[in-house]
Amino acid sequence: MKRIPLSVLDLAPVRRGSSASSAFAESVELSRHVEALGYRRHWFAEHHGMPGIAAAAPSVLIARVAAATSTIRVGSGGVMLPNHAPLAIAEQFGTLEALFPGRIDLGIGRAPGTDPLTASALGREDPTSGDGLPAMLDELYGFFRGQFSEDHAYHTIRAVPALGNEPPIWLLGSSGYSAKVAGRLGLPFAFAHHFSPANTLPALQLYRETFRPSAALSRPEAMIGATVIVAETDAEARRLALPSALAFLRVRQGKRDAYPTIEEAEAHPWTSEERAFAEKWFGQNVVGCPASVREQLDHLLETTRADELMVLCAVPDAEARKRSYTLLRELQG
Repeated sequence: MKRIPLSVLDLAPVRRGSSASSAFAESVELSRHVEALGYRRHWFAEHHGMPGIAAAAPSVLIARVAAATSTIRVGSGGVMLPNHAPLAIAEQFGTLEALFPGRIDLGIGRAPGTDPLTASALGREDPTSGDGLPAMLDELYGFFRGQFSEDHAYHTIRAVPALGNEPPIWLLGSSGYSAKVAGRLGLPFAFAHHFSPANTLPALQLYRETFRPSAALSRPEAMIGATVIVAETDAEARRLALPSALAFLRVRQGKRDAYPTIEEAEAHPWTSEERAFAEKWFGQNVVGCPASVREQLDHLLETTRADELMVLCAVPDAEARKRSYTLLRELQG
């Protein structure tokens, strides 16, 4: 805990009775707060068709938050590459890098960030396929660097202002597929431990085993994303975390709704199966008082050997969310 850089993963949660405007204002305030605490990055995760998550357009949110801060790096965690034309991403993130030099990160994922029907509306030909990811990455790099071969169909196209404004590119994943691609391309890799904890260690091992040094990176650089919710007591932390467990349950049940409030989660008529699901969720995530969280994170970071920890704290109460990030940072002294 003492050595590892801390960063923020933000879904811009829209709790019941609130609005996207309020969620975005809370994200801006959160970024200012964690910047003052010394967090390294604030990333937004692309999701679509989810009333409880307002982060459908990471590039727009990145611009807003970067303009409201001065030192923290701001980026995508991630932009789902197959949802967008590589030229459009190069233009958007080239613009962001030109506006905020040295502060932008481009995290790339291959999942749709939504259901198959919505994914098809976004233009994905096959929402389940990841086979085209390396080719799309090559195309993205081609637009950033202007290095298409003479026989490439796009060799006369110039992505403006992408050329000369390429931000660092991370590859995101929740399986071995993205880990292997990141390793072979010599890219930094961010693993979604909060989403796929059973795959964390195998994926990180695969990434490190397949890593080839590149112009971007001489050695493997692995980040893990984890749900971490800290409060003064274990009981209060569990109370704050209960809406996250309920939100995750509803996603698994195919239900789309506003992000639940704490009161709504407490009043939910939990069935025995749902309670079992929630207890499993608590067991897979880091929730508790500072001493408990330190112990859990020390174990997680020791086993994963992660170089950076990106923290998701989707607590619906904005002040409690900020307090959680403060308590976490205080664990580093």
